[in-house]
Amino acid sequence: MRATVMPWPPPRPVRGATHNRESTRFALPTREADGDWLDAREDIDGEAPPLRTTVTVEHPRTILSRNQSPDIPFDRSVNPYRGCEHGCIYCFARPTHAWHDLSPGLDFETKLFAKPDAPALLRAALAKRGYVCQPIAFGTNTDPYQPIEATWQITRGCIELLAQCNHPITITTKSHRVTRDIDLLGPMAAKGLAAVMLSITSLDPKVAMTVEPRAPHPERRLAAVAKLRAAGIPTFVSLSPVIPAITDHEIEHIMERAAEAGALGCFFLPVRLPHEVAPLFRAWLDEHFPDRAAKVMATIQSIRSGRDNDPNFHSRMRGQGPWADLLRTRFRIAAKRYGLDQPFPPLRRDLFRPPTGDQGELF
Repeated sequence: MRATVMPWPPPRPVRGATHNRESTRFALPTREADGDWLDAREDIDGEAPPLRTTVTVEHPRTILSRNQSPDIPFDRSVNPYRGCEHGCIYCFARPTHAWHDLSPGLDFETKLFAKPDAPALLRAALAKRGYVCQPIAFGTNTDPYQPIEATWQITRGCIELLAQCNHPITITTKSHRVTRDIDLLGPMAAKGLAAVMLSITSLDPKVAMTVEPRAPHPERRLAAVAKLRAAGIPTFVSLSPVIPAITDHEIEHIMERAAEAGALGCFFLPVRLPHEVAPLFRAWLDEHFPDRAAKVMATIQSIRSGRDNDPNFHSRMRGQGPWADLLRTRFRIAAKRYGLDQPFPPLRRDLFRPPTGDQGELF
């Protein structure tokens, strides 16, 4: 694998995680500070240079991931990238970096992996004898439209293949960059093959920049909803995750703006803090919201059976207790008020034709 530093202008100097501690969950060795050198670095060399984003080429043997979780509405997905520069502090995909002996903290945001073989691997998977067509979900782990997609265009390559094969696709993203692919998604949507979910957790720029430091501005995402809808693409808005005492007061406002942009429906989940995400989130609270950190965690634990996280199927998506019940009630009332109660549409599977031939001709 080769690692390259992206030749972009210097990015914004903010990151999501406040530290880069290693995970020991998989019994991987922990990197240790070299004596007193790191502690003395600021005195000798001044402040540490800003972290730069690097991308390592990864060559997986397969690209289609399967799951049998009973509370997830898809059974297969594609993740063109590993790690995500958006840096959302709550991201449940952070723990996956521990598999690479990397930190779910800053490493997850700065040491990214790209899978340029994804379109070819996807073609091979779809061409297998006995393949049964079901919608493929993009954006289930890390964002398929994070900034490096502009250079690598792996997501677009996969969509081009799915468009050729008339294969259904769903996309979840925090980025307005999805509108780049309207030329592909629009015709697919006209055939009942595509739907998009834009994630908008806060409309307050300061909050959004703190919670999701390198994701596009919320107004750009709302504009993307309007643009996708104008192209006839079924588009929804996800408020997930709702963070108590930080973003929950915005639920109704976000839904109102989503309706104005033309969204068909909305979706939400209370914040989840699996594995290494919990200590990262706690450290982030102490840094950015020390005045309410205790209240936030107390509320989260009240909906997670007294723990930072509830890993059980179904309840992990809904939460329990009075606060979770109130959240659902508010959401239902707002969805009805703004006409955002349409369900995610069923996508057609009967049009699928597997790819054939070395050049991908379809017969």
